[in-house]
Amino acid sequence: MKADEILREFGVETNRGDWAVHSPVDGAEIGRVAFDDAASIERKIAQSVEAFRAWRTVPAPRRGELVRLLGEELRANKEALGRLVSLEAGKILQEGLGEVQEMIDICDFAVGLSRQLYGLTIASERPGHRMMETWHPVGPVAIISAFNFPVAVWSWNAALALVCGDSVLWKPSEKTPLTALATQALFERAVKKFGDAPANLSQIILGLREAGEALAKDARIPVVSATGSTRMGKALAPVVAERLGRSLLELGGNNAMIVAPSAKLDLAVRAILFSAVGTCGQRCTSLRRLFVHESIYDSLVAQLKSVYATLPIGSPLESGTLVGPLIDKAAFEGMEASLAQARDEGGKITGGGRTLADRFPNAYYVKPAIAEMPEQRAIVCHETFAPILYVMRYAKFEDVLAKHNAVPQGLSSCIFTQDVQEAERFVAAAGSDCGIANVNIGPSGAEIGGAFGGEKETGGGRESGSDSWKAYMRRQTATINYSDALPLAQGIKFTV
Repeated sequence: MKADEILREFGVETNRGDWAVHSPVDGAEIGRVAFDDAASIERKIAQSVEAFRAWRTVPAPRRGELVRLLGEELRANKEALGRLVSLEAGKILQEGLGEVQEMIDICDFAVGLSRQLYGLTIASERPGHRMMETWHPVGPVAIISAFNFPVAVWSWNAALALVCGDSVLWKPSEKTPLTALATQALFERAVKKFGDAPANLSQIILGLREAGEALAKDARIPVVSATGSTRMGKALAPVVAERLGRSLLELGGNNAMIVAPSAKLDLAVRAILFSAVGTCGQRCTSLRRLFVHESIYDSLVAQLKSVYATLPIGSPLESGTLVGPLIDKAAFEGMEASLAQARDEGGKITGGGRTLADRFPNAYYVKPAIAEMPEQRAIVCHETFAPILYVMRYAKFEDVLAKHNAVPQGLSSCIFTQDVQEAERFVAAAGSDCGIANVNIGPSGAEIGGAFGGEKETGGGRESGSDSWKAYMRRQTATINYSDALPLAQGIKFTV
C-alpha cells in the first residue's frame, strides 16, 4: 500500500496544506499538510485545558479503558501503520512494525498502571492523625517528538499521561506529520468506542520551531516532554523553566560499547551490527563508540569490516534490507562532514559515502562507516545522527571506563564480558554514568517496562515504564486529624 492509500483507510486527508512531506525512501512527495497558526495553537491549548478539567475527574481505571481501546486499534492496524512509519521515516519494515508494537506494549502497561497509581500512608508523629501521599492529574501535557520514532515516543508519553488524568497536545516532527495524523485517527476511533471521553482530549499541533516554542511558553501546560537534539533541549528547557514549568527531555545519546577479552564475540558482533546500522544509525540509542580490548581488536575489527561490506542496503520496504536511507540531504551532509573531521583527527575510514544514487536520485542511502580512531578525539565526543561507528583500542578496564564516561551525553551504554567483576563494576555507582547500562546486550532496543532516558546532556528525563508515571502527576501530602485535639508537629506548644 502507498502512503495515500493507508491514510485514506484511516480517514485522513493530507492534501490540504502548503507543507510537502517527502518519503526518505525515494524522495517522492507523499502528502501535504497545513501548519497551525498562532490562533489555532491558542485555541487548541484552551480546548486541552477544558478537556483536562473533565478528564481528571474520571476514575483512573475507567481512563485505562480508553487506553485499552487504543491498544486494540493499534493491534488491528499494526501492518498499515507500521508500513506508513517505514514510508515516512525510512525505517525497514520490521522496525516500523516493531515501533507500532512498542505502542501496543505501552498501552498494555498503562492499562495495568491505571489501577496502580499508588501513594504512601505515612506514620504521623501526632496522635489521632493520618498522613498520606496522593497523586493527582497535573494538567495538559505537551509532547514534542522527533522523526526517528515518529509514533512510539508519543505513545510512551500519551498512554501514561492519559491514565494519569491529563490531556495531551502533540507536536510531531515536521518531517513525519502523516504518521501522527494516522495515529490521531486511531485514537479518535478508540474515543468513539469509549463513549464519553471529553472532546479534544488529544490534539495535534503541526508546525516548525515556533509551534514548539508556543507550547514551551504557555503556563497552562505544566509538563512539556520533548525528544530531539541537545541543541533543541537547551533552547526549550530555559523557556519552560522561566515559567517554573516541568520539562521532560530526551536528547542526545552517543552511546558506547566495551568489548572485553572474555566477551562472546559472536554475540558482540550481532549486537554491534543491530545497534550501529539499524535505522541507518538514526536512533538516540544507536551505537556510536566501540572500545575493544587490544588483545582481540584486530580480529574483531576485521570481522566487522567483512560484515559491513556485505550489508544489504536498499529500500526499507523490500524484504532482506537491513539498512534503509537517511532521513534527508542534511543528514547525509552531516555524515560526510563528520567523516572528513574524523580523517583530519587521525581516523582510518572504512565505508561511508552515498550509494544507490542511480536508483534513488532524490533519496540518501549511505554505506555505514567504521572509523578507527587513535584516541577519543573531538569528533567522537560529538553525536552524528548517521551510521558512523568510531572504534578504539583499550588496555585497562579503569581507563576505558573513564573514556566511556568522558562525553557530554549519557543515554545508553553496554559491556560485553564474561567477567563478573567487570560486569558488576560497569553497572555500579562508579561505573557507567548513563541512564541505561546493559551487560551482554547492545545499547539499543530498550523494553517499555523500564524507565527510558539518560543523564548529562541527554536531559535527565524518563519515559515509558517503571515509575515514570509520576512525571505526569502532581504529588500531594494530606494529613487528616480525626482526634478532638490539635497537637503540633515537632513538639511545639502554642496556647491561646
